[in-house]
Amino acid sequence: MNGSGSLAFSGGAGKRRYFGTDGIRGVVGESLTPELVELIGNAATTWSGRGRVLVGRDTRASGPLLEEKLVQGIVAAGGVAVLGGVLPTPAVALLAQDLGAVVSASHNPPEYNGVKLFDHEGRKLTDDEESEIEALMDAPGPAGNGGTIERLEGAVEGYLDHVLDRFGTDLTGLRIAVDCANGAYSGIAPAAFERLGAEVTAIANAPDGENINVGCGATDLAMLRDTVNVGGHDLGIAFDGDGDRMLAVDEQGNVVDGDQIVAVLALALGVDQVAVTVMANLGFHRLMEERGITVHVTDVGDRYVLEALRREGALLGGEQSGHVVWLGDHVTGDGLSAALLLCGALAGRTLSEAAAVMPVFPQVKENLRVGRREVPPNVLEEAARVNEELAGEGRVLVRPSGTEPVIRVLAEAETEEEAKRLCGRIAELVRHELG
Repeated sequence: MNGSGSLAFSGGAGKRRYFGTDGIRGVVGESLTPELVELIGNAATTWSGRGRVLVGRDTRASGPLLEEKLVQGIVAAGGVAVLGGVLPTPAVALLAQDLGAVVSASHNPPEYNGVKLFDHEGRKLTDDEESEIEALMDAPGPAGNGGTIERLEGAVEGYLDHVLDRFGTDLTGLRIAVDCANGAYSGIAPAAFERLGAEVTAIANAPDGENINVGCGATDLAMLRDTVNVGGHDLGIAFDGDGDRMLAVDEQGNVVDGDQIVAVLALALGVDQVAVTVMANLGFHRLMEERGITVHVTDVGDRYVLEALRREGALLGGEQSGHVVWLGDHVTGDGLSAALLLCGALAGRTLSEAAAVMPVFPQVKENLRVGRREVPPNVLEEAARVNEELAGEGRVLVRPSGTEPVIRVLAEAETEEEAKRLCGRIAELVRHELG
C-alpha cells in the first residue's frame, strides 16, 4: 500500500487522566473547570523550567476567564506569562519561546474549551511529556519565586509575515470564499488572501463568543458550499475555530478533504514520503504507491503525524479531517499555510481537476456509544478476518475514540453498498459485545 511495500503503524494515546489526543479538553464548568486550568498552567510551567510561556486563545466566551486562570498558574510557578490575545494555534506554536499554551477546544462547539501545549520548538508534547505534567498536577511542588506578566505586541503581524513570505504566491484573479468558523482566523485569513491579490468573500467572520464552529467551519461545510455555488467562486477554504484544520470546496461545490489535499501537495511539492493516519482513504494509498511515494501510517491525531514526520525525516503529512502539516519552514500543522500551498499547487488548474488525481473509495462510518472504550478481542479478530478476505480491495477499521466513550467503525470498499454492508457487519458485532 506504499512505496516501500509495507504499512507501519505508530502512535497511541495511552491511559492518562487529563490529556486526550489533543491536549486537555472538556465542557467548561463540568469536566473543564477554571481550577483545573490554573493547575495546568502551574504544572506545565514547572515542567518547562519556569521560563517564558506564550499564551494564546480562540474566540470562545469562556476564553478570557480561562486565560486568566492559566496565567495565574504560570505566574504562581515562577514563569513569565506572555499574553498574545486571540491567536490561531499555529501562530502560538511558531512564536513560542520556552513553552506555548493555547486556550482552545479547536473544532468543538462553543461550550467546550481546553488547553494545548507546545514546547520551545513549537512541537506538541509527547504522551510521555504529558504524563510528566499530569504527575505534577496530581502532586504540585512548591511555588516559584513569583513570575510576571508581559504582553506580546504585533503577534498577528509577525505570524502573517512568516506565512505569507514562505507560502504565499500571486493569487490575482482567483475568487475565494473563506469560512473563518467565527474563530481565531476571523479577519486574519481573509486579509492574507487579499494581500496576495485574491478576490475574497469572507463568511463566519464575526465571532461573538458563542458562534465559534456553529453551522460553519471545517466541521460544517454547507454554508461554504452554498457560497461557492451561488457566487461562482473558484474554490472555498474552511478553517476550524483555532486554525489548525483546513478543508476545501471545489468550484462545483464538492468537498475536498485532507487526504485529497495532502495528495495534491505531495505531487506538487515533489516529496518522496508522507505521513497520514489510519483513517486515510485507500485511494490515497493507491496513488502514493503508483507514484513511488512511501507512506508512514500513524494513529489518529496530528501530533502522531508530526512525530512520524520528524522521526522519518519527512516534511508532508496530514489527516482526512483537515490537519495538514508541511515542515518546510514551519513547525506544526497550519490551516492558512496549507490553504496557501494548495492555491499555489493549482498551477492554472481548477481544484476539481487537481483533486481528481486521487481515486476515492466510498467510506462509511458509524460511531457507537458504549459503556467502555476498549474494543473486544473478538471484534478485532473479526475485523482482521474481513480485511484478509478483502485483500486490499477494501478494509474495515475499529478504534476507540480518544475523547469520548465511543467505538468508531469505518469501512471502505469499491462501492458504497459494500462499504455499508461491511460497516454494519462490524457495528452489529460491537453492539452485541458492548451493548
